[in-house]
Amino acid sequence: MDILPIIPLQECQKARQARDARFDGRFYVAVKTTGIFCRPICPANLPSEKNVEYFFDKAQALKAGYRPCLRCRPDSAPNSWAWKGVETTFLRAAKLIEQGDLQTHSLEDLSRRLGISDRYLRYLFQRYLGMSPKQYALYHQLMFAKQLLHSSSMSVTEIVFASGFTSVRRFNDAFKQVIKLTPTQVRKQKRAVKSHHNYIDLTYKGPLDWQHMLAFYRLRAIEGLERVSDDCYQRKITINDASGFFSARLLKAGVLRVEFELSDHLQLRTLVNQLRRMFDLDSDILTIEGIFRQLNPALVKLSGIRIPGVWSTWEGGVRAILGQQVSIKAAIGQLNLLVHTLQPHKVTHFPTPQEVSRVDLSFLRMPQSRKQTLLRFANYMQEYPQSTCDQWLEIKGIGPWTVNYAKLRGASEPNCFLEGDLVVKKVLKQFPEINADSVSPWGSYATFHCWSHA
Repeated sequence: MDILPIIPLQECQKARQARDARFDGRFYVAVKTTGIFCRPICPANLPSEKNVEYFFDKAQALKAGYRPCLRCRPDSAPNSWAWKGVETTFLRAAKLIEQGDLQTHSLEDLSRRLGISDRYLRYLFQRYLGMSPKQYALYHQLMFAKQLLHSSSMSVTEIVFASGFTSVRRFNDAFKQVIKLTPTQVRKQKRAVKSHHNYIDLTYKGPLDWQHMLAFYRLRAIEGLERVSDDCYQRKITINDASGFFSARLLKAGVLRVEFELSDHLQLRTLVNQLRRMFDLDSDILTIEGIFRQLNPALVKLSGIRIPGVWSTWEGGVRAILGQQVSIKAAIGQLNLLVHTLQPHKVTHFPTPQEVSRVDLSFLRMPQSRKQTLLRFANYMQEYPQSTCDQWLEIKGIGPWTVNYAKLRGASEPNCFLEGDLVVKKVLKQFPEINADSVSPWGSYATFHCWSHA
């Protein structure tokens, strides 16, 4: 099996012995004498190196016959892709499977979406992970279920269907066979917490300036769709055909508690993936800030700044178009006008491309050229819903700033340095060392740190 970890074995050994939190989620430690695999930060007594095996994916450890540790809970480790030099197609396939694509589509459907044969897709997974795509999907289903058993208030039956199983019996059999525990044994480790809604606790590592993120959202909130209080961000959502809402607040350092309602619990995995991206919970902030401090110690005015994302690239694009060459206040005013004109009685969702393309946009108080850009964008997204942000450049009225802003907040891409932004330009006069090359591949974070100095 051709596995190319980005972390050399010697570094894994040192990181494990030091319980280095910087490596949390980047590899897993399996102990041969106990049959358990852990995160490198596990507080258990350190085993001898001769009794240790290293894996760069939880699914590999499960396939090798190890069960997850109940103390450090590998299922709750921040996500981190630990492969280097592998094919882009494989990385895309793995990400889609982790997000639950094989729960609703066949392997053939996934292969067609990737533009390859299902035979070649199976070959890629055998080469890089030593297992089939369906095995990989099953292991991630089970680890997601284990995460819900530990960190949510959902009943076992709700968890069964939310993790993609069609029967409780099949779930129990698979869970016991792979995890080597029963769901009841895992649930006993958790003390019940009273809540009006279902909740799940999302973990992250490093600092998170929650108040900075809330302030950013508060200034740009859509009335009736979003609500930002002193300690909480709430939003109504739609996922495929499911509707619902979530409310996120900082429970304690390293844990974001999300209360939620969903009309279809099968969409919960998508919701969790969206929230981890939207609140940027998988970034190694300490490493990023360390690089910035080497460039100029004064750049990091506030520690824990993360990318405050929006729900989709479509939403990011709309916000960017309405924000072209105007103040934040003016842009959010037009956005609220758009949303409330399309949903005059009650706001239930962010307007779809279809809804925007059908309405006369003359009510918007902005130049006609920008209205036409928004209309062209809506028509384009109807025709090409899977298009990338970079492809939008072919739309008249959309330039690099608009695309980069959508990539920054709609896709949470880490390397979008908005050096053409007026505020960033002004701040850069204080920091001559900062430019797109020097802050790569963390340009997005440099953008937010520049904004923090405004």
